[in-house]
Amino acid sequence: MNPRDYYAIPSDTLGKDAKIPLELLPSSEEVFKTMALEMVETITENNEAGEKTVFILPVGPIGQYPIFVREVNERKLSLKNCLFINMDEYLTDDNTYIDIDSLLSFRGFMKREVYGKIDPELLMSESQRLFPDPTNPERIDILIKELGGADICFGGIGLDGHIAFNEPMPKLKPKKFMALPTRITEISLETKVTNGLSDLGGAIDVMPAHAITLGMKSILLSKKIRIGVFRDWHRAVVRHAAYGEASSGFPATLLQSHPDAKIFVNDVASGLPYEAGTA
Repeated sequence: MNPRDYYAIPSDTLGKDAKIPLELLPSSEEVFKTMALEMVETITENNEAGEKTVFILPVGPIGQYPIFVREVNERKLSLKNCLFINMDEYLTDDNTYIDIDSLLSFRGFMKREVYGKIDPELLMSESQRLFPDPTNPERIDILIKELGGADICFGGIGLDGHIAFNEPMPKLKPKKFMALPTRITEISLETKVTNGLSDLGGAIDVMPAHAITLGMKSILLSKKIRIGVFRDWHRAVVRHAAYGEASSGFPATLLQSHPDAKIFVNDVASGLPYEAGTA
């Protein structure tokens, strides 16, 4: 389908014949609530069955975490048998983690806003809170494979279609892109601009140039994939992901091959990117 065709799909028919199921929700709050409650309900079910819960988690979107933290504390939901694997982290120019106290640090965010706000009696040990390691990237892939994949991978989609920091590689065949391992990667200009605008007030010249990221290989091993989109520019992104041709040039389209992927779409992202005839 030509971009001009899928960009013209109105919100009232968005999702029909989509290659990735879309769940249209009335607000960002509902998107984040839906993601948070799926986390809570999965942990509850696994706890009752005496089974481990394994999640791959993002720092972007982050709106689900205050709801998740509140629900865990109010329900007194034990996370002792959970393994949380974050999908990426920014690196310095010498390919080491940026300082955990940096405003940009995903490790710092999880420490402050998630683990630091959960009742310590409910929290899993630090050894069960993982990030990919730039000094040993393959370790996380080995672990995820041994576990049989995560129960759920949660995430978002970047302006250029990236999932985690799996930036577009248009010349790479989709099958090879989908087999990429955890690795150190260069961050695209589009991503630096987008993140610099939202996180640093436009100071894109101080955005990190590299990150450590889970590869699509480990992400696609997940039993379920749940993506949240909610920004103005997600109007085009979600249509490209759900209706465009599967391509390494827009990595989110590669989720079309997953047996249980879903994108939660708020009222903003479901709107038309532009009116027909204006572009």
